[in-house]
Order: sequence, then structure tokens, then C-alpha cells
Amino acid sequence: MSDQARPQRDRSAGRGQSGQSSRGTGGQGGNGGRGRGRSGAAGSTGGFSDAQRRSGTSKGGLRGAGGARGRSPRERAVEAPEDFTVVEGTPPRPPAATFAELEMPKGLLSALAREGVTDPFPIQSATLPDSIAGRDVLGRGRTGSGKTLAFGLSLLARTAGKRADARRPLALVLVPTRELAQQVTDALTPYATAVNLRIATVVGGMSITRQANAVRRGAEVLVATPGRLDDLIGRGDVYLDEVQITVLDEADQMADMGFLPQVTKLLEQVAEGGQRMLFSATLDKNVDRLVRRFLTDPVTHSVDPSAGAVTTMDHHVLQLDPADKASATAHIASRDGRLIMFVHTKHGADRLAKQLLAAGVRAAALHGGKSQPQRNRVLDQFRDGQVTALIATNVAARGIHIDGLDMVVNVDPPVDHKDYLHRGGRTARAGESGTVVTLVLPEQRREVSRLMTVAGIRPTTTKIRPGDAELSRITGARTPSGVAVTIALPPAPAAPAPAADGGARRRRPVKRSGLPTDVDMNGNPRRPRPKQRIGGGGTGAAGGGGGNGRMAAGFIGKSAGGSKPGSGSRSGSNYGTGRQRRKAD
Repeated sequence: MSDQARPQRDRSAGRGQSGQSSRGTGGQGGNGGRGRGRSGAAGSTGGFSDAQRRSGTSKGGLRGAGGARGRSPRERAVEAPEDFTVVEGTPPRPPAATFAELEMPKGLLSALAREGVTDPFPIQSATLPDSIAGRDVLGRGRTGSGKTLAFGLSLLARTAGKRADARRPLALVLVPTRELAQQVTDALTPYATAVNLRIATVVGGMSITRQANAVRRGAEVLVATPGRLDDLIGRGDVYLDEVQITVLDEADQMADMGFLPQVTKLLEQVAEGGQRMLFSATLDKNVDRLVRRFLTDPVTHSVDPSAGAVTTMDHHVLQLDPADKASATAHIASRDGRLIMFVHTKHGADRLAKQLLAAGVRAAALHGGKSQPQRNRVLDQFRDGQVTALIATNVAARGIHIDGLDMVVNVDPPVDHKDYLHRGGRTARAGESGTVVTLVLPEQRREVSRLMTVAGIRPTTTKIRPGDAELSRITGARTPSGVAVTIALPPAPAAPAPAADGGARRRRPVKRSGLPTDVDMNGNPRRPRPKQRIGGGGTGAAGGGGGNGRMAAGFIGKSAGGSKPGSGSRSGSNYGTGRQRRKAD
């Protein structure tokens, strides 16, 4: 379907009267309200009323059939997700067996061959025919299944041959984390270069000025996190009115992280009638509002079960006593090869990394408390083998792709089944095998069992202790060396380049005034500075507060009279106000 033939979106729709369809053909017969029922939407057949939304008791149940009242936060966290009710609409196009069958520029096909990508993955085979044709797409595939190229190739194919004006990108990819933004950029850059398209990345934690300059120079594709993009729009550095293709990658995590208001605000600014695509490993009711509001007659492709469990992945639950957990963790981290260990908190990640370094394990922490350059440095060290045990919070659970990583360890079990799946998704990528190990204390067994049931996983459960042969068989655990190690810092920045003649670069001499030093700029004689006086009566800062206006050198004190507390009138002291003390320091 061409861009001109695409139906225009009615932004004011979705507020119809009860009993009427507010949008299209999917909401007829009593399913009115604020929702947008539509033919082919991967969601409910109609909208929900305001009262239903507030109570969470709408048909289909945003909170599940039994509601969530009376349950603990941990119990609600592992409830089974409500899936979309897929309504038959415009049928999807047949899947593509090869990339050559798709209407893509020759440059993209050549780049695929150069990168060694010969056959499309199932998610790519299913979605590319529809996305290249301009359809709105809702794509679900497990982590590591190839979702990035699934939306990236169609985005580049439809944008090829166009040129963006300064500050006005033509395609937008929204992602929840900085790491995922960089991952998407790195994955798409070879293909964008092949069709002469420019990619800019805007994320928090990096220089906003450099990112603004990159967009000002012009970029057809913009990869962004919602917060930083909103900042740039507020500064007038980016405008979205010419964006024709919008992608939400890991849409469910954006909802879980509270980005929905920002995402909604951004989507309202893109061009009317453009193409929208949502991709994620899990799609549930959390993103239902985005689907109903911003996608028109979307085609849904789900190439894996809803839970998203990877069939090439082994799952193990290791039951152990609290006294053995630290030692078992160190034994597992000492295995041959790299692994990621997940914990709940930033403090816990730093503490565990320090403990492992002291035990002889080359470990480093990765979490949201580190600056973006620090996070990039840690990831580089992990990729090149300087770090073998990466201790991470959920910030690393999505978007980080490390080749050859075959083990993930949940030192702290996740409380949400989606977190479990995305943590485990760091291994067994692209058809490879991997192992996910979860350490479980006695009081955590019930919650972990419930979580595994919701995730659709049947793990192998084993009772272990440090040094057990079974622990070594499952994880490759070894006794740590006990010799403390340190991780080398990256090399210092290069020194400034020498001058053109090969000599050292010299500073330009400072211009000095030709006036004598005993006169000021106007030729008037300079007054000698008053001598410092500390102690004695009536000198402002040093006396009893009733002096003649003189003060200790370097302080802006009060003269005689009712001095305020802390204003320089303390007897026998040389302290002024806080501002004065800071100035003196």
C-alpha cells in the first residue's frame, strides 16, 4: 500500500458514545467508550469505558479475571499476562523465504551478503513483506530472534533515496535504554551506509550538545530514548513533523518503566498517516493503549509462544542455604568463560563486584548509577575479555548483545516473569544454546516456582552446596584463586598534537597592560590594601560586632550594629557567612 493510499489517522477519535464504534470496523455493537476497536488490531475488539479503566474490570480484564486486590506486589508481579485478542482484519502477506524475494534496494541486499546474513529469521520472514509494503506491524519474537533487522531493513528500504532536512528526521526508533539505542545503531549502521542514509543516536548520559549538532547536520534515521528526545525537542533541536516511519522497540519495557506519557507525547508529534511498528519479546495489555491509539489496522506476527521462552536454553534452579550463597556465587563466577550475574540493586551490584575481585574473579558492575562513558567502558572490557563476570541490574537485561555468552545467573531472582525472560535473553541468541541459573533461598522457593509457571518454563531443580560436583557439572564452577585482582583503567587520552614545525605546542603569550603597576586602568593611584586584623575590638569579623566597619582580609563582613547570626560577628573567630567561608576556602 503506498503512502498516499494509507488512511489518515483521526487523532480526535476514540471518544465516541457508548454503544458506538469510535474507530473502524472492529468496535461495533456496544464496545464504544474511549478505546478504538478496529479491524485487524492486535487488541480487544472494542474500547473500554472510563469507569472500566479506573476499576480494572473491563471485558478482557486489565488485571486478570480475579482482579489484583488483596494480593501482595510480588504476587501481582508474577500474574499471567493478558494477551491481545487478535481480531481478523486485512490478512498478512505470505512470509518471505529469502531476502531476494523482498522489494529492497540492491545496496541492502549486497550489505546483507557482506555481513553474512543469508537467510531471514522467522520474525524477519513474517514481518518484512508487510512492513516493506507500509503496513502497521505488531511483532512479537523472543529476545535474540532478529527483531532489530525485522524493523530496520524495512525502515531503511522505505527511506532509501530520501534526504532529511536539518533537525527533521524521516524515521524514528524509540527504545527504553541507552544500551539498546547503541545496539540498534550498531546493528543498522552497515546497512544504512549501503543506501547512503545517516543515523543519529540521542540518549541520556552523553553530551546533549554533540547529539544536537548531529541532528542539526541532518539524519534520516533517529534512534532515541524518550527522555533525551523530549529534551532536544524542548530546546528546538529536533522536529518530528516529517517522520513517516516510527518504531517502538521493546514497547512493553517502555510501559513498565513509566515511559508511556513521554512516548504518547512524542507519537502525537510525528507526521499524520505515517507507518507505525511495535516490536517486543512480550506484548500484553501494558501497551494496549498505544496499539489502539496509534496503529491503524495492524497486522500481528507472533513467531514464538507468548512467554517467549527459548527452546535452546537450559533452565536450572539451584536451591541453597543463605550461608552458602556468597561462596557458591564466587565458585560460579570463577568458571571458565564469561557470564552475566543479575542482582536487584545498584549497591548490591557494586558490593558483589568488589567481593568477587577480592576473591580473584575479574568482575565489574553495570547499572544505572554509572555514567554512560563508564557503562560503555565496562561493556567494552566485558566484550574483549578483561572482565569475565558482569554484575548487572535490569538495565542490562535488554539490548545488550554479547557474542558467545552461554550463561546467565540470577543471583537475586527476578520478581517479574518478563524480567526473567529478558535476563535470560542475553544468552542463547540467534539459535545458539545457553544456560540460565537461578539461585534460590528457602524463603524464595514459592515465589520462584510461581514465576516459572507464569513464564511457561519447567526448570531443573537441584539442591547444591559450594564445591559440589553437581554444581560444577551444571555451571562449570571452580574454586576461586583467592588472589585479589584489579581491572586496568583504559589508556589516558592522547597528548595534544605537536606544532607544525615539530616543536612543542606553546601557549600564546598573555597581553599585559603597559600601565605602571601602582596605578589602575584609569591612571589613578592604587590604594594600598588594608592590613589583616584578627582579634581585637570593633573590627567586624574579629571583634564583638560593634567595630568601625573594618574586617578580616578576604571577608565581606558586617559593620557595627545588629549583626545577624553567622554574619561575621562571632567574637574571636575568623568565620563569616557560609558564602564567605566558601570564598575563603
